[in-house]
Amino acid sequence: MFFERHGGGERAILVHLDGQDPEAREDPQEFQELALSAGAETVSFVTVPRQRPTAKFLIGSGKVGELRDLVQTAQADLVIFNHVLTPSQERNLERVFECRVLDRTGLILDIFAQRARTHEGKLQVELAQLDHMSTRLVRGWTHLERQKGGIGLRGPGETQLETDRRLLRVRIRQIKQKLDKVRSQREQARRGRQRADIPSVSLVGYTNAGKSTLFNALTESDVFAADQLFATLDPTLRRLELDDLGPIVLADTVGFIRHLPHKLVEAFRATLEESSNSDLLIHVIDAHEPERMAQIEQVLAVLGEIGADSLPLLEVYNKVDLLEGVEPQIQRDADGKPQRVWLSAQDGQGLDLLRQALAELLGNDMFAATLCLPQQLGRLRAQFFTLGVVQQESYDEQGSSLLVVRLPRSELNRLVSREGWEPDAFIQQHTLQ
Repeated sequence: MFFERHGGGERAILVHLDGQDPEAREDPQEFQELALSAGAETVSFVTVPRQRPTAKFLIGSGKVGELRDLVQTAQADLVIFNHVLTPSQERNLERVFECRVLDRTGLILDIFAQRARTHEGKLQVELAQLDHMSTRLVRGWTHLERQKGGIGLRGPGETQLETDRRLLRVRIRQIKQKLDKVRSQREQARRGRQRADIPSVSLVGYTNAGKSTLFNALTESDVFAADQLFATLDPTLRRLELDDLGPIVLADTVGFIRHLPHKLVEAFRATLEESSNSDLLIHVIDAHEPERMAQIEQVLAVLGEIGADSLPLLEVYNKVDLLEGVEPQIQRDADGKPQRVWLSAQDGQGLDLLRQALAELLGNDMFAATLCLPQQLGRLRAQFFTLGVVQQESYDEQGSSLLVVRLPRSELNRLVSREGWEPDAFIQQHTLQ
């Protein structure tokens, strides 16, 4: 008897395994939010206490029988497990339930497939789905093992399963080549920003922490933001002007989640590299979330996986408007550097504090002084004004321009060296940083 996978649907029964291992245990509320984000209509939520998962069904045969009856009674289209299922477990459960069975990874992949908007995002999702599907071809799709029939095709030859495996490998290779091209384009753009000495800052954090809302509030953009998991998949970059610092590039990235499937991390590596190559990370944290400490740990774990755990990091506790007695503020470390900012991206409270903290952290190598430029250096004077780094101008008795400037030291060196001078030759006095 050949095994055909059942079609999906919207009416879902959610199955949550409640074990004793805290590392393997998932959050039931987060599971429900994932199902809601995928568009599922939850007809029943079942909690199964399970100490030792079984190889055949993951759960006990008695509970499998109860779920089968519930599927028939509720007329459910699919059963979703808040756990990772093996291909054989998916096959066995679908045979008993006679409906589609998804695990946690499959559910997250479905959400990603719905949310991808750009060409790159769709490629990344397809790669993750094909990687996931390739493990299901062996036992999940046994009907594909039939030999192709017909005159001239009988006897030894390529089975349908082998054909599908080969086509799958070809498609995966094609997608990886396209994503490698995207990665090289991103790297080229980053090198261009580095040559222009424009700092890059990436928003990272747990999904639904408010990254896109904060991004829109800072850059006056209209990036899609919603109170749901994985509202953002495709990275968005915008230019942001900061007082006393100048332009920076701010990037909004995909949110992280507990036990984020490794295939997704691999597929979205080109996107996540935007974070790992930043000058500063803004870790957006939902201050109103009871499990925020666990979420912080998960974000730090993923940052370590993509090689971004050593980058400077500023914590931003968002949604203070939902907390009583908490005002927007900057908290500093023992050296006086900004360590965390409390704000509300929704109503704009504390955004000025965040801009101040960013200017302080990114302006470590800023040059602030009064320059005395003779009249023959009018072209250099014009370049300072073009960059918008002149804060004040006056003249001395000889008619030289006295410019109070603030700009990155590397930019100053570049401008002055073109004229064949050293910066110290023009400094009249240093101003306060």
